[in-house]
Amino acid sequence: MKAHLFLLTFLFSVKSFSQPERASQELQALADELKTVGLAVAVVKKGEIVYTKNFGWQDAAKQIPLSDSSIFRIASISKSFSATAIMQLVEKKKLSLDDDISKLIGFTIRNPNYPDKVITLRMVMSHTSGISDRNGYFTLDVINPAKNPDWAKCYNSEPGSQYEYCNLNYNITGTVIERVSGERFDVYIRKHIIKPLGLYGGHNVDSLDARRFATLYTYDSALGLKPEPQAYASRSEQIKNYEFGYSTPIFSPTGGVKIGAQDLARYMTMHMNYGAYKGKRIISRKSAKTMQQVIAEEAGYGLAISTVSTLIPGTILKGHTGSAYGLYSAMFFNPKKKYGFVVITNGCLPDTQPGMRPVQKKTIGILYDNFVEK
Repeated sequence: MKAHLFLLTFLFSVKSFSQPERASQELQALADELKTVGLAVAVVKKGEIVYTKNFGWQDAAKQIPLSDSSIFRIASISKSFSATAIMQLVEKKKLSLDDDISKLIGFTIRNPNYPDKVITLRMVMSHTSGISDRNGYFTLDVINPAKNPDWAKCYNSEPGSQYEYCNLNYNITGTVIERVSGERFDVYIRKHIIKPLGLYGGHNVDSLDARRFATLYTYDSALGLKPEPQAYASRSEQIKNYEFGYSTPIFSPTGGVKIGAQDLARYMTMHMNYGAYKGKRIISRKSAKTMQQVIAEEAGYGLAISTVSTLIPGTILKGHTGSAYGLYSAMFFNPKKKYGFVVITNGCLPDTQPGMRPVQKKTIGILYDNFVEK
């Protein structure tokens, strides 16, 4: 009997060991195939990180390996941090998702073809505002009639009528957070989301340890993968002339969070648990479900949380992707079955096909096969 129990224990141990080993081998093969500079992944099950791995380089030129301390500019996953902050302010009754964005931002935001149609905060956050990035999105001047004679080019469709992904929407959202909370945007996010969760990261490059930044690399057909140092450009000079409640886009509420894969997985777990992590509630269960509820049906988009069924056949996942300066990131989770995945690469071969990149989709497939579907 004892020998039988020993054999079962041994076999169970081998099986448990083989899953992360097999996943690591498959991920390394994928990293080699896509020529990733670096690849960081994390898997969460039942509220705990059960697997994390780093492949390749934090800085290829300096031969600094990617590690658990490496942090990345995660691009558009950052939008969910801004949306989380908005839900905190909604809970404090400082604003409503159905407020007129013009009243919240301090100048008129109206589509000239639909001047009587109010553009709400909910429309802005769900990319159904009718606002576009045609004028750019790095400053609010592009849509401010008092600053830009071509402001009308920022608008396309009737407010609330259709989905159009737009980065300007979330630089507007970040500015609203600053104006309503009375705290500078980057400070608010660190104080009310990042620090309460025990994470290291933030929007302000100058408040973080630059030695931990994972260099981002874009692909050039002539030069191959080349570094993009502007991804972590200092904002110290802009901060000297900062106009509170207007200069907010310098911190990129739409894409500027810098954070590591494991800490992003902890943040993701908070959303997977409908607003709470390790006994700390960041937003209410109702607010978390509001963020995850689909508003733009054609895109499966809610409030900075997408609903997708294409990653894992027959499986619904919630989350967001990011893409900027050669980086590709993904954060997707199943709130009912309590598992989720974080994928970040700081550079890889390009893909010309629309939709999610192979590095995001294939990596999540490998992680799902090894740690969920067993």
